[in-house]
Amino acid sequence: PNIKAIKTKAIETDATHIGAISDILIAINLGIATDTWDNIPYSDATDGPDNNFPTFDTQEQIYTEIFSLLDSAIAALEGPDDSGFSLGSSDLIYGGDSEQWLRAAYTIKARYQLHLVNKGVVAPNEVLSSIANGFTSNDDNFEMAYNEKNINPWYSAEILARATGNLSNDIASQLVSSMNGDYYPFESTALTIDPRLPLFAEIGDETEWKGFVSGGAGIAPDGSDANTRFKTDGYYTSVDSPLLLISYAEAKFIEAEAAFLANGGNTSSTGSSPEAYNAYLEGIQASMEMYDVDGSDYLADGAIAVGEGELMLHHIMKEKYIHNFLNPETFVDYRRYDFSDEVFTGLQIRLEEASDDSEFFGQWFRRAIYPSTELNRNEANVVANQQTPVTGVWWDN
Repeated sequence: PNIKAIKTKAIETDATHIGAISDILIAINLGIATDTWDNIPYSDATDGPDNNFPTFDTQEQIYTEIFSLLDSAIAALEGPDDSGFSLGSSDLIYGGDSEQWLRAAYTIKARYQLHLVNKGVVAPNEVLSSIANGFTSNDDNFEMAYNEKNINPWYSAEILARATGNLSNDIASQLVSSMNGDYYPFESTALTIDPRLPLFAEIGDETEWKGFVSGGAGIAPDGSDANTRFKTDGYYTSVDSPLLLISYAEAKFIEAEAAFLANGGNTSSTGSSPEAYNAYLEGIQASMEMYDVDGSDYLADGAIAVGEGELMLHHIMKEKYIHNFLNPETFVDYRRYDFSDEVFTGLQIRLEEASDDSEFFGQWFRRAIYPSTELNRNEANVVANQQTPVTGVWWDN
């Protein structure tokens, strides 16, 4: 509703760039919501008391709206704004910089186009056309800053919760094993772990990094006790850590994947174009720079610097997965490739025993269940759209 009010004011004052920013923010929120739940209320969801029981738009309709909003924003931002109005410091993302918002719109469009490539709705070259106008450096990263008054939600959920004896989470073996040399053994003695890992996790006085197996009741992949906890004062888990929506590094991995697919690549093929390989390396370099670590040894290692002739999709997706730690886009990527361990090396479903309580035993979760508050307030429409959590969303079918 707040974004809708800003959009209305922008139209009234002919503040075209502010209106474009509103469209981008609406598109972002729609994208996150529909990728989480599939069909969602939108077309009549902000009518207030005039409609307390909004119907749901299909995900296909929502994606059409996302692209319409982004295309409208791009057209507006590529033109002049003579209204005299500017968000300035009220813009917590880019400080009113219209050029950065324009690059963000193109990058976000490429992300959502990529979601539809395996569906056959969008061609990889269309993704490449969009990303060519997207982010150009880490200065363009779309992130929200926090401070001691408005604390980072990951700090609250993990570090503060753990310190006060409340429920918190640990770091999964999928991430740790992708970064400690287990899944991708380093060829150089200069490396024992990915230099980004200590920014995400901590292991106390221990020396071996062992992630938690999902559903494993505290065990590591080798059966010993796991030890990787969320890092106190980590990159994402400090009081004032940023919350990152989409970054320049992700843009490069989007480009790398799209170029790999455009070159005829698939989940098991080897070798690609110089464009795909260069984007892959540039994505890693951008990630290292964003996390402010020295990535020179990592980028030079034969496990990473495989050459364009040996590049496989799993190399690209591994790096995107690591870079996007804690970003919900990873759940999208898993589903786009059907949780394939060809694409996500070592990926395994949670450990559990078949019983009357394990309703979805041996099945991957592919969507969220609508919140109980929505069911209580809009029951008929929720029931009409509710699916099991193992049912794919529209683009996942």
